[in-house]
Amino acid sequence: MTNAAIHMEGQIHAHGHDAVAKAATHAVGQQHPIKLYLVVWGWLFVLSTGSYLVDYFGLHGYLRWSLILLFMILKAGLIVAVFMHMAWERLALAYAILLPPIAVMVFVAIMVLESEYTHFLRVLFFAAPS
Repeated sequence: MTNAAIHMEGQIHAHGHDAVAKAATHAVGQQHPIKLYLVVWGWLFVLSTGSYLVDYFGLHGYLRWSLILLFMILKAGLIVAVFMHMAWERLALAYAILLPPIAVMVFVAIMVLESEYTHFLRVLFFAAPS
């Protein structure tokens, strides 16, 4: 054989070996470093502490509920992304799972705005004349 044929055969063998090694690694499962989980647990602790501090400092009104909802959404996002492995899923699957709740939240916000407008009109037109 020529040197080029021997070189090509060595490359084919090396690529085949890499493919088998990747398949064996994939069959066992994807392993994530423990540091990732510890960092996420740390952030969950910090966000939970922030949620607790909202009540501790006695915040009221929209600020209170905005902060509680923000902490809740951030914690849920971390849990879904890391512990439920959504960060490593295909984009189509992530969209299929994440877009419906986002659409529901948008429609709820629209309904809240519409309800306030409807309440305003009822007060304006149906209030007893003084």
